[in-house]
Amino acid sequence: MAKAKQKKQKGFFTYIKWFWILFGSGLFLIILVFLLASWGAFGEMPTFERLENPQTNLATEFISSDGQTLGKLYLDDNRTPVSYKKLPENLVNALVATEDARYYSHSGIDARGTIRAFAYLGSKGGASTISQQLARQLFVGIRAKDWTKYTQKIKEWVIAIRLERNYTKEEIIAMYLNIYDFGYAADGIRSAARIYFGKEPAELKIEESAVLVGMLKNSSLYNPLRREELVLNRRNTVLGQMAKYGYITEMEKDSLQKLKMDINFNPESHREGLATYFRMYMQRWLNKWVKENPKPDGEKYNIYLDGLKIYTTIDSRMQKNAEDAVQAHMKNLQAEFFHQNTLKRNPTAPFLDLTKGAIDTIMRRAMKQSDRWRSMAKEGKTEKEIKDSFHKKTEMTVFDWNSDSYEKDTIMTPMDSIRYYKTFLRTAMMSMEPQTGHVKAWVGGVDYKHFQYDNVNQGARQAGSTFKPFVYAAAIDQLRYSPCDSLPDNQYCIEPLKHGNPEAWCPKNSNGKYSGEDLTLKNALANSVNTVTAQLIDKVGPRSVVAIARNMGLTREIPEVPSIALGTPDFNVFEMVGAYGTFANQGVYVKPVTVTRIEDKNGTVLYEYVPETKDVLSKDVAYAMVNLMEGVTQYGSGGRLRHSFAKEQTVYKEIITGYPYELTNPIAGKTGTTQNQSDGWFMGMVPNLVTGVWVGGDNRSVHFSSLTYGQGASMALPIWGLYMKKNYENEELGISKDAFEEPENMSINVDCTKALKKLKEELDTEDDLEDVGF
Repeated sequence: MAKAKQKKQKGFFTYIKWFWILFGSGLFLIILVFLLASWGAFGEMPTFERLENPQTNLATEFISSDGQTLGKLYLDDNRTPVSYKKLPENLVNALVATEDARYYSHSGIDARGTIRAFAYLGSKGGASTISQQLARQLFVGIRAKDWTKYTQKIKEWVIAIRLERNYTKEEIIAMYLNIYDFGYAADGIRSAARIYFGKEPAELKIEESAVLVGMLKNSSLYNPLRREELVLNRRNTVLGQMAKYGYITEMEKDSLQKLKMDINFNPESHREGLATYFRMYMQRWLNKWVKENPKPDGEKYNIYLDGLKIYTTIDSRMQKNAEDAVQAHMKNLQAEFFHQNTLKRNPTAPFLDLTKGAIDTIMRRAMKQSDRWRSMAKEGKTEKEIKDSFHKKTEMTVFDWNSDSYEKDTIMTPMDSIRYYKTFLRTAMMSMEPQTGHVKAWVGGVDYKHFQYDNVNQGARQAGSTFKPFVYAAAIDQLRYSPCDSLPDNQYCIEPLKHGNPEAWCPKNSNGKYSGEDLTLKNALANSVNTVTAQLIDKVGPRSVVAIARNMGLTREIPEVPSIALGTPDFNVFEMVGAYGTFANQGVYVKPVTVTRIEDKNGTVLYEYVPETKDVLSKDVAYAMVNLMEGVTQYGSGGRLRHSFAKEQTVYKEIITGYPYELTNPIAGKTGTTQNQSDGWFMGMVPNLVTGVWVGGDNRSVHFSSLTYGQGASMALPIWGLYMKKNYENEELGISKDAFEEPENMSINVDCTKALKKLKEELDTEDDLEDVGF
C-alpha cells in the first residue's frame, strides 16, 4: 500500500512537472515570439523615433481672418489633426463603448477579449483594441488574408504595447481618430465632421458622433450616402453600446435611435467649396514661397503633405456674400445674353461683328489651347488625329445655370463645347480693406469647376472710364484743380505729335454729342464726359498720369499717349482695387495682401507679412478725388445704388438683382465701359472697403449689342450693390457707413455750393446755372 501511495505521488509530481515545463515553454515561446517580432523577424518594425513621431500626410489648411477653414491642399490625404481637447466627450465615449470597452484598464492588449476570441474563433467579436487598430493604421497596413495574418497580429500586439508606453490614452484616441479614412477625402475626424455634417468635431451631437464611430468598422461598407439604412442601423448599434456601458441612459438611447440621420454633405475638393479661385491663387503663391523659403535643412516644404497652416486675410462671411452676389446677378445677366444671342437674332452667336474667318481663327486658337489638345499631343497623336477628335460627339458634363448643381450631362463634339463655353459671360470681383491692404473677398469667375481661368489676377482687360480718376488725380495734384472748377464740353482735339501722339486725337463722348456747356469736374467725371478728360490729360501730359498710376500699383504697360485717358490699357481687378485703395486711404498706397502668417504643423511661425506702402498723393488731393467720385453715385452713372429706376430704365430692371439697393451712406465709385460694350466695370468705395467688379466675355467679340445691358452700370455695378447690401445686413462685419474723413485745413475746395454762389452773382437767370453743369 505504501508503494502504491508512493507511485501515486510520483505520478502526481510528474504531471506537475510537465505542467510547469509546458507552461514555461509556452510562456517562453510567447516571449520569444514577441521578441522575434520586436527584432523584425516577421517584418520591419517601427523604430523608437518613428513611434515618437509617426509620419502621416497632413493637408495644408487655408484659414480665414474670422477663423474658418476656407479649404485645403492635399494629394491623397485630406488630413488636419485635432487635439484630444477639441474632441467632444460624446465622440470619445461612443468610440470606447463600441470599439474597446476596457480601453482604460489594459496596456494595449485586452487579455479577456483575446481569450474570448480564441475560444469562440472570433464568432463573438474580435479582440483588437483601439491601440492595436492604431498600430495597424500607422505601421502595419491592410489586413493580410494568408498565414501572414497571424504574424501581422503579433506585430500589432507588440506595436500596441509600445504605443501605450509612449503615449497617454488620450493621445492614442486622438491619433486614431485623426488617421482614420472615412471616405470621400474625409481623412481624419476633422475632415469627416466637416464633410458629412458641415461642422467642427467639437460641435458634433451624440447621434452624429455615433454615425462616424459606426463607420470605423468599415467606412466603405457603412457609407451614409450610399447605404443609408445600413448606416442608420449601425449608428443605433453604437447608441446601444453607449447605453450598455452607462454613457447615456436607456431613455436617451431610445430617443436618439428614433432620429433620422441628418447628413449635410460638404465635399472638400480643390474645385468645390468656398473661395475656390482664391485657393488656387494661393497654391501658385505657395509654390513660389516654398522655393524661396526652404526648411532649415535645405529641403523644400511640401505644400500637400507637411500640414502648413496659411492664415489668410479673406473673411469667410464676406466671401460668401461676394459669391452669392456674383451668382445671383450673373445668372440673370446670362439669361438676357442668351435671349439676345439666339441664332435667329444673331447668326454668328455668341460673337458679334465678326466674319466667319475671324470666328474660325478664334475657335482654332481655343482648340489648340485646350486640355484635350495638350494631353493628346503628349500621347504622340498627330495633328490630324487630334483635330478629328474635336469633331466626334462624346458624352460630357457641362456648366448650366438652370440646373440646381449648375451642371448637366449632354452629348456634343468638343468643338461645339468650346463654342458653348464662349457664350458664357465671365466676371471678377475683389474686395480690400484700404488701410491694411487685406483682401477680404476674391471671386475669379462664376464656377471654378468649369471656368478655371482666374479673372481677378490672371486676366487683364481694358479699364475704360475707371482709368479716368488717375487723370483727374494728376490734374488736381499738379494744377491744383478743384472738383468745382469747370471746363467746356466741346469737341476737343490734341494736335498731331503733341505728347508723342502720331496724329490728331479728337475723342467723342459716349453718346456722340457735345453739350457746349461748362461742366464742373465733379459733374464731368460723374457722367464720364470724354472731352473734359481729354482736356485734362492735355494739360498735365500722359507722362504725369502714367507716373501716378504706377505709384498706385498699376504695373502693366501703360503707353505715354493721350488716349490712355479713356482707359485703353489693360489691367486686372487685383491691381485696380489696390490703386483705388490709395484714394480711400488718404493718398497712401498699400499693396494688397492675402496672407498674414504661415505656421508649420507644430505651430512654429514660418512667415509674417510686412506691409508694403507708398505715399502717393497728399491727403487733400486724395480727399478731393473721393469727393469727385461721390458724384458718380449721387447723380452720375452709379446713381442707381441710391435711387429707384426711372420709367425708361424699367426695360432691364429684371436683370438688376436685388434692386433697389437704396444705399444712403456716402459711396465713392466709378463705372467703366469699353468700346462695343466688351467690358463692364464698377469700382466702389466706402471708408474701410474698396471693391472692384469686372464683367465681360471670354473674347472681346462676345458682348451685348447696346449700352442698355452692356454698360458697367448694368453688368458690374449690380454685383457691388448686392454684395454691399448683404454686408450691411451683418453688423459684425463692421463695414463703414460713415463719411470719408476730411483732412484738417483742407486746401482744395470741394464745397461746390461756394462756387455756385459766386457764379450766381455773375449770372442773370437760374437757367444759366444749369448750363454750367451744377
